[in-house]
Amino acid sequence: MAKHPRNAAAAAAALVCLTAIGAAPAGPAPGPSAPARFVPGPCPKPAQPVPQLAKARCGFLEVPENRSRPGGRTIKLAAAVIPAVSAKPGQDPVVFMSGGPGGETFDDIPFLVDSGLNRDRDLIVMAQRGNLYDQPNLACPELDRFYAQSVGLPSYSPSTERLALDAVKRCRDRLAAGGTDLGAYNSTENAADFADLRTALGLKRWNVYGHSYGSDLALTYLRLHPQGIRAVALDSAAPPQYVSLPFAWESAKEGLDNLYKACAAEPRCKSRYPDLQGTLNEQISKLDAQPLTLNVRPPQGGDPVKVVLDGGVLLNLLVAKALPIADVPAAIDELGRGRPERFARARAAGSVEDTGQNAHGLTQSVVCGEWVPGHPESDVLAAGRGAFPDWPEAVQAQAPQLAFQNKMCGIWNVPDRAAAQRVPTSSPVPVLFLNGTADMKTGVNWAQKTARTLPHSTLVRIPGVGHWTVPQSPCAQKVLASFLARPTAPDTGCVAGLRWAPFTITPE
Repeated sequence: MAKHPRNAAAAAAALVCLTAIGAAPAGPAPGPSAPARFVPGPCPKPAQPVPQLAKARCGFLEVPENRSRPGGRTIKLAAAVIPAVSAKPGQDPVVFMSGGPGGETFDDIPFLVDSGLNRDRDLIVMAQRGNLYDQPNLACPELDRFYAQSVGLPSYSPSTERLALDAVKRCRDRLAAGGTDLGAYNSTENAADFADLRTALGLKRWNVYGHSYGSDLALTYLRLHPQGIRAVALDSAAPPQYVSLPFAWESAKEGLDNLYKACAAEPRCKSRYPDLQGTLNEQISKLDAQPLTLNVRPPQGGDPVKVVLDGGVLLNLLVAKALPIADVPAAIDELGRGRPERFARARAAGSVEDTGQNAHGLTQSVVCGEWVPGHPESDVLAAGRGAFPDWPEAVQAQAPQLAFQNKMCGIWNVPDRAAAQRVPTSSPVPVLFLNGTADMKTGVNWAQKTARTLPHSTLVRIPGVGHWTVPQSPCAQKVLASFLARPTAPDTGCVAGLRWAPFTITPE
């Protein structure tokens, strides 16, 4: 699941797929292979400089691409150790697992440092296999171009679908022709990479902090490699036993319902927008029947671009947090009054190609192998109808941010790993769940269910915050710092005083 999307198109690329049609059967479980090693080297140089890398210790972790095939090729994963600010740091660093799957990791470092992750201990980041600074890099410029182009296309039209599937096929063919074993890019191998990193760095134990897909990976890691794990913090949890296309609808409904309740509880919002839910439902149906086409200047600047607003676009912009949460009621109300500018600008932001930043190859391999199998298209439609019965079927039939994923996975064709991956994690290790109540990607309900097999877990809800709570909430930062200091007794006192931020109230 996506982390902090740079634009709506990147957010649309954050998840993917359904049963891999014609996929080969899953291979044997990973077995013994050559020891991994950490090779020091220069730090990456992101296009937008990351000042914290100036003092970091960087290099590559060298690991087998496929641990079930001894003697196969080796891949290199970029890693960095950001030194602690404290003069007397703790001996147990914190390792970060990024979202996506496939989200670029090194551009997360400023968010992590600003949130205090390296205040009292070293911070370790490693690009998950296939990321931008890895060898190989599983970027798909074909998909980046499609997502940028898609801002001017209807969401779910047959012509849009053909373009999406063509982009997926061209990327897959290119990566496979280069010798990449796409079936080896999965959460089991990802987790083993992090276990190898701890050993290669000579660390006795560390703490784990993962957000979105990183929480899926963290729980997999805790289940398969519990040695050396002191504590685990999960931000915007996406538990491996639950993640699937139908569950995307459950989170979208939970987040929107919480938004409606928060507006109704704020007198000015309730008075100004008395039927927010009814207005959104009306606009989803209206735009699905009669999409709007506009020319809009992207918020990043530049010439105006063509954008299409339809029911699917509206939903996906909301789920992607493409607008500030405080502005959402105003944007919905304005749309209902014939003023679509807020949504149109958010849509136009996706017109800028985000080439190479997302490892779509990892995205497709994880989601097609782990999240999609066992759920036919009818399951997605049933979940959409159950969550939003008043919406058009064309919108209900596609999971939020997951358009055409059944057919994409048929093209991607990786082994079905669902049985190995959809396993609850049971552990005595202290676990912290941090979830925002405005999160439309990973609802709090998932964390509540997951905590049942984690007896030393603490669940913290951050009111009015969307996906990835820690960079957005000083209170979440305090709770996380307290948890890392005292995993069995975190201080959650700041949460009691939290409220949703006031909503934007526009004149009638």
